[in-house]
Amino acid sequence: MFLSLPSERINWLTSSFLIGTAFLTVTALPVYLWQFGIDWFQLAMFFGFIAVTGFSITAGYHRLFAHKSFEAKWPLRLLVLIFGAGAFENSVLMWTSEHRRHHKHTDHEEDPYDITKGFFHAHIGWLLFKLNPAPPFDNVLDLQNDPLVRWQHRHVHLLAVFVGFLLPTLLGFLWQGWPGALGAFLISGVARVVVVQHCTFFINSACHTLGRQPYSTRCSARDSLLLAFFTFGEGYHNYHHEFQHDYRNGVKPWQYDPTKWLIWALSKLHLTSRLRRVAPEKIEATQRTIARVRRSELVGSPEPVN
Repeated sequence: MFLSLPSERINWLTSSFLIGTAFLTVTALPVYLWQFGIDWFQLAMFFGFIAVTGFSITAGYHRLFAHKSFEAKWPLRLLVLIFGAGAFENSVLMWTSEHRRHHKHTDHEEDPYDITKGFFHAHIGWLLFKLNPAPPFDNVLDLQNDPLVRWQHRHVHLLAVFVGFLLPTLLGFLWQGWPGALGAFLISGVARVVVVQHCTFFINSACHTLGRQPYSTRCSARDSLLLAFFTFGEGYHNYHHEFQHDYRNGVKPWQYDPTKWLIWALSKLHLTSRLRRVAPEKIEATQRTIARVRRSELVGSPEPVN
C-alpha cells in the first residue's frame, strides 16, 4: 500500500523532519545521556523552551490568531510569532488556515485532520501524506493584513531553525562548551520539538477520541482533564468546539487551563485586552440541553439537539 502512494504528493520534507527528530530522540539522546548525564541547566532549558514555544502555540497561534478570543499588544504578538515558529508547526498563517478549516468542517472530508479517517491520520498522518493540493488561504484574509504575520510567514523557516535549534545550542555552549551544546541541541532542541509537536497533535487525535461531551454531541470533540495536562489546557475540547471564541477552554474555575491563566495574567499587565467570554447562563443552558437529551435517550425517545 505504501508503494502505491503517489510519491509526488507525499510531503517529503515534513515527513523527513518528523521521523528524523523522533529517531534522534530515541537513539542519539539516550547515548548522550549515557555518556554525559544531565544537569539542572539542561533540564531548566528543556522545560523553559517547552513552555515558551508551547504557550506561543496555545495562547498565540490558537486563541489569539486563529480564534481572535482576545487582543494583544504588538510586542507580545511579535514574541508569540518568533517563539511559535520554534515549535516547527509552520507559520501562523498556514496554521490558522488549517485550524479554521477544521472547525468549519469537523469530522468531514474537508477537515484537514478528520478523526473519522482514523487516529493515526488525525494525529500525524495528515502531515505525512498530503495527497490533495494545499487549499488557498482564503479564510485568513484578516491575518494577511497584519504586517507582523506576513513577516513571520516569509521567514518562518529561518526563525524556526534559530529559535528551535541554534538558540538552545548556543546557550548550552556558553554553559558547558561543546558537550553542553550537543546536549542542548538534543534535549532542548530535538526532543523538545518532538514533545511540543505531539502535544499539539494529541489535540487533533486524542481530544476527538477520549473524554466526555458535556456541551455538545454535534461533533467528536471531547473534554479530558488528563489531556489538558499534556496540552497546556487545550484538553477541554468539547467546550472549545461549542464556544470557540472564548479565551478559556477550561471554563470552570477549578479546571486546569494554564493558557487561560496566562492570558488573564497578561491582561493585568495590560499586554492583553478584550478577553472574550461566553455568558455563564448560556453555558449552563447548553449543559442542561445536553443532559435533557441524554435522559430522553435513556428512556427511548431521543430528543434532537437545537
